[in-house]
Amino acid sequence: MLQVMAGHDPKDSTSANKPVPDYSAALNGSLKGKKIGVPKEYNVEGMPAEITAIWKQGKAWLKDAGAEIIEVSLPHTHYALATYYIIAPAEASSNLARYDGVRYGFRANEPDLKDMYELTRAQGFGNEVKRRIMIGTYALSAGYYDAYYIKAQKVRRLIADDFKKAFETCDALLTPTAPSAAFAIGENEDDPVKMYLNDVFTVPASLAGLPGMSVPAGLDSQGLPLGLQILGRPWDEETVFNVASLIEKQANFIYMPQSLTTKAA
Repeated sequence: MLQVMAGHDPKDSTSANKPVPDYSAALNGSLKGKKIGVPKEYNVEGMPAEITAIWKQGKAWLKDAGAEIIEVSLPHTHYALATYYIIAPAEASSNLARYDGVRYGFRANEPDLKDMYELTRAQGFGNEVKRRIMIGTYALSAGYYDAYYIKAQKVRRLIADDFKKAFETCDALLTPTAPSAAFAIGENEDDPVKMYLNDVFTVPASLAGLPGMSVPAGLDSQGLPLGLQILGRPWDEETVFNVASLIEKQANFIYMPQSLTTKAA
């Protein structure tokens, strides 16, 4: 799918004019001569033993495939979550401002123009989207732009530099995908901070603009899947795919979600 989707689009300003590699050819089944980095900062306090165990198993699988496992440091990881939840809501606030019911998208059935604006945005966005718009609008407002948004962009650069330095000594990174198994739909709606904390391992790569992939690698004691995340250098999706394919083969994850049925009373 990526092979077909990738490539330059002259009408898309965000599209890079770079040659598209043969991703399938990268799946050679070997990591001989490759170094896989394990960020020490991702071993967070309070992480369940099951996730630590599946991470350890992932390292063993890659070592069996010929890779050398080395420890690396990403010292600004501690600030990644806070940085992301300033920058991402700010971008959401800016991008979603166009959805006012006038030009396209949902429009509330209200004859008064001001009421139509307000009801369109109140009815057309869910609670989480509205929460992010409000946070982003606050971060971009006069008096707070420099204190929050500009400072977050500076920290983002430090995070990207951490990855750049780490990739001087390794070819890819292996981390857990999340610090816990998936929570039920709606479980953390009343505690959005707790919900955001589950992104602690994935947002640093997003801030740094790195290719990444999550592969299911096992189950926890409740039968919920646990994943391993592979991160690569910018534009090096081939290595990410190759490492992921090896974990996928070794994990042999064949479990399917069970349907929930309710018996009639």
